[in-house]
Amino acid sequence: MPKLDLHHFEKKMEIRNIQLSDIDAILELQEVCFPGMDPWKREQLESHLAIFPEGQFCVTYEGQIIGSCSSLIINFDEYDNEHTWEEITDNGYITNHDPEGGNLYGIEVMVHPDFRRMKIGRRLYEARKNLVRRLNLKSIVIGGRIPGYSNYKDKLTPYQYMEEVVERNIYDPVLTFQLMNGFTVKRINAAYLPDDKDSAAYATLMEWNNVDYKRTPGRIYQTSLPVRICAIQYEMRKISSFADFAHQVEFFTDVAADYRADFAVFPELLTTQLMSFIEDKSPSAAVRHLATFTEDYIELFNNLSVKYNVNIVGGSHFVEEEGHIYNVAYLFRRDGTIDKQYKIHITPNERKWWGISPGNQVRIFDTDRGKVAILICYDIQFPELARYAVDQGANIIFSPFCTDDRQGYLRVRYCSQARAVENQIFTVIAGTVGNLPSVENMDIQYGQSGIFSPSDYSFPRDGIVGEASPNIETVVVGDVDLEILRRGRNMGTVTQLKDRRSDLFTLRIDEKMK
Repeated sequence: MPKLDLHHFEKKMEIRNIQLSDIDAILELQEVCFPGMDPWKREQLESHLAIFPEGQFCVTYEGQIIGSCSSLIINFDEYDNEHTWEEITDNGYITNHDPEGGNLYGIEVMVHPDFRRMKIGRRLYEARKNLVRRLNLKSIVIGGRIPGYSNYKDKLTPYQYMEEVVERNIYDPVLTFQLMNGFTVKRINAAYLPDDKDSAAYATLMEWNNVDYKRTPGRIYQTSLPVRICAIQYEMRKISSFADFAHQVEFFTDVAADYRADFAVFPELLTTQLMSFIEDKSPSAAVRHLATFTEDYIELFNNLSVKYNVNIVGGSHFVEEEGHIYNVAYLFRRDGTIDKQYKIHITPNERKWWGISPGNQVRIFDTDRGKVAILICYDIQFPELARYAVDQGANIIFSPFCTDDRQGYLRVRYCSQARAVENQIFTVIAGTVGNLPSVENMDIQYGQSGIFSPSDYSFPRDGIVGEASPNIETVVVGDVDLEILRRGRNMGTVTQLKDRRSDLFTLRIDEKMK
């Protein structure tokens, strides 16, 4: 008898995170599992993967998706126990996901009917439990369906039905499964999922506690998370060398450090000051000459960020790459690491005078003070970019700017304040003042740097954390509190992020641009 090829007998089952390419199969699976109920929308599943990909799981058998589950992280104490599915999931888009929260909330589990009794649901719950242990979360909370109640609703109240299932006198395909997997019933919620006719719209609020949970001091019980920002209003004046430029930049970095700032923010195009001693007067030639200072510029700011222990948004600088000139803002972290953001929307002047090419990607940066984004000047005037940054977890948006007149400045300011209100986020603008008479297209400057907040009782009255006096060289220093921001997003007078009608419109970013 020939040797058996064991691979011939293998039937591969795999549990993994859901990917964008799985969405069509997930939608088909839901139609089979929950006929008659409103299915997921593609944009909802895309939102899950954009916001919390680690919490979305599927089971494949011989390459076919036969089960899946979705979840998000919240601080459950901030929600009403009598919540609905739409409230706890932000209408299915999970934009209320809180990476700093303490509870994993499960919003759906489904298993193909042809593959039930193969422990598919248990595998999905084990994946959730392992995620909770890995992230050191307190518990898993779910709103569980009770589909068997449709057979008893004329005889029993939902509470009586739940008690009978708990006592094992009645079998419910969902509630019995949850109890067998270590969940305990906390209460029953009415009108939880209106289209769940089998459950008469009721759900059992249930919890599984992570016995391995270790309390992280300051995480759940945190009362304040202040971040100090120093926005620099930088005067453009003629200099004779790179050393002069370095001296001016170091002075302001020292000032920011003296105020114990977490971030020092320089303006857009501050390195065009170097053009004042560059002999090339043609704008196109001068900008390419300026690009030769890129390594000196990076080395300078990187050394300063480490030396003075402050994260620096190094304004922006013209960089030449493969024959193209880009307007690039660099983030110099105080741990010595560096990141960069290309300007995406190029102004007519930038194209006309310098031939600047646009970038095509919005970056979100992790720092020791949370996630931040950089939208350079004109970019803050396009609300889609800020919305995308916030959806990816940014709490602060920095906007280095350079404007020559009051109208241009006000466009940046008004849009920055609008983004703070629309997205419940802090925004910062830092601009140039002074003049460079010998540099084409940089002859005059108008600026007033500022730090802005959402508009609510927890924030400054006018939504202005701080602002500099206009058109003088100075700094503005202000504290923003990320904990107050988090609470405002969940429990403010208005909650734009939670109330946004994602069922009517959504933001989609080209995959090639991410």
